[in-house]
Amino acid sequence: MTELQDLLSFRKMITPMIIQILFWIGVGLCVLFGLISIGTSFTRFGGVSTFFSGLAIIVVGPIAVRIYCEILIIFFRINETLTEIKDGLESRRQQEQ
Repeated sequence: MTELQDLLSFRKMITPMIIQILFWIGVGLCVLFGLISIGTSFTRFGGVSTFFSGLAIIVVGPIAVRIYCEILIIFFRINETLTEIKDGLESRRQQEQ
């Protein structure tokens, strides 16, 4: 029951889990667009540069998505750490009284 109460009172964040899901969606889209770009390079509209840009999307895209998601998660980790510090200070004050 406390888990549900924490969730409903916004003490437990669900956004980090959503960010992880969005990360995998982003990786999938990067690979998909990279493969489409590589496939396009073999048509009359593409060329060598299109092929290498597709490879770059496949390699660099997931890394960029990972960095962006980690930056977002850092904000939630900071919040969790500050909450732990606050709880520790409150328990110390209660012990002193």
